[in-house]
Amino acid sequence: MLKRLSIFARAREGLAAVEFGLIAPVMVTLLLGTIEVCNALECHTKVTELASTAADLVAQETSVSATDMTNIFDATTSVIYPFPVNNAKIVITSVLSDGNGGGTVGWSVAQNTDPRTDGDPVTIPDGLMPKDSCAANACSIILAEVTYSYSSPVGKFIVGPVDMTDVFYSHPRKSATVDYTG
Repeated sequence: MLKRLSIFARAREGLAAVEFGLIAPVMVTLLLGTIEVCNALECHTKVTELASTAADLVAQETSVSATDMTNIFDATTSVIYPFPVNNAKIVITSVLSDGNGGGTVGWSVAQNTDPRTDGDPVTIPDGLMPKDSCAANACSIILAEVTYSYSSPVGKFIVGPVDMTDVFYSHPRKSATVDYTG
């Protein structure tokens, strides 16, 4: 019996297979975790791009119609590809100056969620709406808010949906305000 144990202890033929069996689950876990984290980071980057694209497209116009907004939503949601488009909630709002550096909702249009209510106050970062050169309702900024419910395709490490949000402000380029002719 002792002779068989000593032969077994000296055997090295299956050592690589045993080491691989011990290390393989750890390596597969690291690989899948890396894939999930990279997908989540890519989605967050696309949410940021979606917000900036939406605000930028509206800010390039002097007025937008309901058809224009549908086209803008279609164009911006293509930015999120290859992630599901239906998970994106987009709100585009024209924030009118209140004359004191703050603003109120002039108009708001949304996709997959509710728009902001006209006339509601909007908190904006300091210095974004000029105080001295903008009388009440004479200037505006375009606010794009995006919320995306991200669900991991692997779902082992990032469980459940994770809401990713981003906000982007843009000044109108061709006029002081962008009108909405819904």
